[in-house]
Amino acid sequence: MAPVLPLALPLQPRIRLAQGLWLLSWVLALAGVLTLLCSGHLLVQLWHLRTFLAPSCPFSALPQVALAAGAVALCTGLAGAGASRASLDAAQYPPWRRVLGPLLVAGTAGGGGLLVLALALALALPGSLDTGLEEGLGAAMAHYRDTEVPGHCHAKRLLDELQLRHHCCGRHGFKDWFGVQWVSSRYLDPNDQDVVDRIQSNVEGLYLTDGVPFSCCNPHSPRPCLQDRLSDPHAHPLFDPRQPNLNLWAQGCHGVLLGHLQGLASTLGSLLAVTFLLQTPVLLGLRYLQTALEGLGGVIDGAGETQGYLLPGGLRHRLRTAWLQGGAAHRPAPGEAPPEEAPPGEDPPEA
Repeated sequence: MAPVLPLALPLQPRIRLAQGLWLLSWVLALAGVLTLLCSGHLLVQLWHLRTFLAPSCPFSALPQVALAAGAVALCTGLAGAGASRASLDAAQYPPWRRVLGPLLVAGTAGGGGLLVLALALALALPGSLDTGLEEGLGAAMAHYRDTEVPGHCHAKRLLDELQLRHHCCGRHGFKDWFGVQWVSSRYLDPNDQDVVDRIQSNVEGLYLTDGVPFSCCNPHSPRPCLQDRLSDPHAHPLFDPRQPNLNLWAQGCHGVLLGHLQGLASTLGSLLAVTFLLQTPVLLGLRYLQTALEGLGGVIDGAGETQGYLLPGGLRHRLRTAWLQGGAAHRPAPGEAPPEEAPPGEDPPEA
């Protein structure tokens, strides 16, 4: 039986194949390291921003799978570099001869599968960030005032740090703060008529104002920060409420975080694609080198011409035979009548 995809490999092509694989394997190892670093960075970013992502958001699966794929690519690159270098020396190759087959199977099944899965996640999951950030930021703003409630006491500090670090305000803009009570009830005077009127002005009984937290203020503004009565055009001299970006951060945190995380995901997806394109020829080249050296007893400069192949012909024949036998097991032999169905039972006579 002829092997699958055979390739004649005389002495000089065998040596050039081993040398080229050694170089390509190190490039694959470098791509694996970069994938590990990029996926680790994205995982750390998601851990810091976990308060502002809905718990049901599946986006964190992308860096986790990419981390495993990068580790396998790194191991494949190091193993390929070691095996291709050892193949040039008949004294160093025997240990690799025993383990190279299992390594190729593990690299193809495990590494290839993880890379394909990570690439699929990089294409599919960034869309889930929109909904995850929408829900997460809304919940964080609703708990901004709960500075003494267990489980939410850090929401104010985290949201203030987010707005200051990323230069954003609210979920989609500063007016989002007008619809939530962000001042704790502890600091409201129940005897103040203005407080009572504001609480009674909405059915939810919230203290709503046309103001924003201090972290929305832009420190680059030439004037002092204006945080309250932002809807009143006569409340602050020389302030135009139609141009709040002169005093407050103009962007909402949803758009800023969405662009930031999708940018990291796009970079990671590009690295995964490059790693996949590098790992495929490395595994194929190692397979051809392994099968070519098997025909020479493991000696690359052995006498005679040999050939490498992808799969042995016997394996292809066995798989085809098993397929045909499996299909024939469900078909009656020629001339054999199909089994007769049992006649239906007679109904019992009626009484």
